[in-house]
Amino acid sequence: AANNCALTLLNYQRFEETKSLLRPVIPVARRVLRDDQVTLRMRSIYAMALYSDAGATLDDLNEAVTTLEEMEPTARRVLGGTHPLTTGIERALRRARAALKARKE
Repeated sequence: AANNCALTLLNYQRFEETKSLLRPVIPVARRVLRDDQVTLRMRSIYAMALYSDAGATLDDLNEAVTTLEEMEPTARRVLGGTHPLTTGIERALRRARAALKARKE
């Protein structure tokens, strides 16, 4: 349910609300569910909220890149390289890196 709500908030560009919703839920999900598809999706939505926000700080962008870099090999191992979530994480990582690079310039 948290993923659906967070994705809706993200789609409406309610980045702060998305982050506030997921920030306390992610550690619990990781502890209980480990790195399954639900947890990976949750973390990817959180990372997208971090880098999609026009007001994102350098720390936000770094956190988004770090999170996605951690997730990519896990998603590949758990779901496979062609799974839509895995390819979505790869795409999000490219976007997060581009946002970070643009911010540093």
